[in-house]
Amino acid sequence: MERIICDILVVGGGGGGLRAALAVKEKNPQLKVVLATKGALGKSGVTALACSDRMAFHATLAHTEPQEPHSWKYHAQDIYEIGGKVSDGILAEILAQNGEKAFNYLDEIGVPFVRKEGLVDQFITDGSDYPRACYTGPKTAVHIEEALVREILKNNIQIVEYCMLVKILLERNQVKGTIAVDTRQDNLDKGLMVFETKAIILATGGGGKAFKYNVFPEGGTGDAYALAYSVGAQLVNMEFIQIGIASTKTKLNCSGSAMRAIPRFVNDKGEEFLYSYFPEGTSLKEMYNYVFQKGASWPVSYEHKTHIIDIAVYKEINKGNKVFLDYSTNPTGFSFADLDPIWQERYNTEISNNLGKEARKASPLNRLKEINSPSIRWLKGHSLDVEVGEMVQIATCAQHFQGGVKIDEKGETNIKGLYAVGECAGGQHGANRPGGNALLDCQVFGQITGEDAANKCPVIQQAAISGNEIEEFKTEVKKMIGTVGIEALKARSELQEVMNQFASIVRTEKGLLEAAKRIKVLRDKQIKLDSHGIDFALETQNLIIISEIIVKSALMRDESRGPHLRFSEYTDNVPIRRKDPDWQKYIVIKKVNNEPELFVHNPLGFSFK
Repeated sequence: MERIICDILVVGGGGGGLRAALAVKEKNPQLKVVLATKGALGKSGVTALACSDRMAFHATLAHTEPQEPHSWKYHAQDIYEIGGKVSDGILAEILAQNGEKAFNYLDEIGVPFVRKEGLVDQFITDGSDYPRACYTGPKTAVHIEEALVREILKNNIQIVEYCMLVKILLERNQVKGTIAVDTRQDNLDKGLMVFETKAIILATGGGGKAFKYNVFPEGGTGDAYALAYSVGAQLVNMEFIQIGIASTKTKLNCSGSAMRAIPRFVNDKGEEFLYSYFPEGTSLKEMYNYVFQKGASWPVSYEHKTHIIDIAVYKEINKGNKVFLDYSTNPTGFSFADLDPIWQERYNTEISNNLGKEARKASPLNRLKEINSPSIRWLKGHSLDVEVGEMVQIATCAQHFQGGVKIDEKGETNIKGLYAVGECAGGQHGANRPGGNALLDCQVFGQITGEDAANKCPVIQQAAISGNEIEEFKTEVKKMIGTVGIEALKARSELQEVMNQFASIVRTEKGLLEAAKRIKVLRDKQIKLDSHGIDFALETQNLIIISEIIVKSALMRDESRGPHLRFSEYTDNVPIRRKDPDWQKYIVIKKVNNEPELFVHNPLGFSFK
């Protein structure tokens, strides 16, 4: 067993964790910081592996429209209002106000943001009135990760790779350490690690692996949610999970130009199925305008009528069909001239490789070549060649958790010394968020949490972890993941099927009640250790906890808002309406007597109009 003593433990090697670790050292270089990551540093996790049409870092800069002294306030307003007024307004303000500082930091450490005529280029993303999205291309997140890793390696920060946290230890509601396992070890005794620390910054990302279809990398099992919940931390907004159309093979989010090229939506029978899900009387012209708009409203959202496209893809797959985007041929009845003038103008502003009007009219592939030829090369580099007619198989995939461990203005939870940053934190985002705010969130609150932990750390007395606590944990784990019960892989597969069927795009009261029932059965069963190892079994246990929280939150919110679509019946294609102002509140979850207890709260206020 390895025992490590440090001042601050940062858990997670993505954008939020890296920025937090650097912020601690920048604030107080004398503090001992350990960065623990479940995989290899810079080669695992969402930030290091994420890719989309044109990945954005959302920030209000000096030249950003409307170029007013406090233009960031418009960004804050977007965060709060687009979030459905179920986030903390004060956290939205902090996020928006610190955007330029966060951008400048990344710019200074070498993130190659695209510039035009000397100024950082910005475009409009979903949920924004002004162009604030900075980018490097499809790999914006990867470039941010690379730059932060370079800075980490310059500092005296201990890196512990292949390390999974499995239990947080407290002393009088104050963090005193954690127990972890080496993910490469199958022997619990040999793989055990103990960290004695005054503060823990959780930055482990979301729990997308709870869903059958997701774009999360391996290890995206939301460990922080389960660990924090188990010691009494509050979670918030857990029913809001961004789900959108993505490539099942490459995990590329099919947003932006992927939709604005107007491909065919076909199933494995060759049928163009989209039209059959639209309301009777919808014209083809109207439908294709919705497809174009889908490029700027990628995650499913009640507030965007384009959610009918997500519903169509989801239900078509649930029928047992495979679903594809076909760029080789125009959809039936499509004419480029039928696009509304505003969308044609939008298309023209994105042309980077003008092929001419006739080629533009001829096929979705030509249009994709005109507005985003790098995406074609990226797909080809991932063994998907749309230029020779290969179709992109798609599904509605979990992409980002809007909620998480509830934080205050310093990123701290209701447990002293326990912080959360990035996707595993909750309260800063509402039901929706402007595209690019996830990368911004990691940098802004990464710095804030790191600095706050560094400020508080010197006055905290470190408490020791006893041998009895370690032995109790080992007994607990051996009991929890023994040699009887349901095998971990089987349990995870069953869970993912339940979440896909009842808690994905289409949510009904009947379905959520059935999901809650089935998840409870899984929760009450012992997870049997299988060939996938101890860490896989513990992750599966975490996913079961998280899924129960998601389902119970979704069941309580009997309306539609953001990505949470409630329906009266599965056969309906029109969601239940959003209930304002009654549900302009968030749901807080806390463990009480070993069960999740839910409370409805009013969010913190918004200080300006």
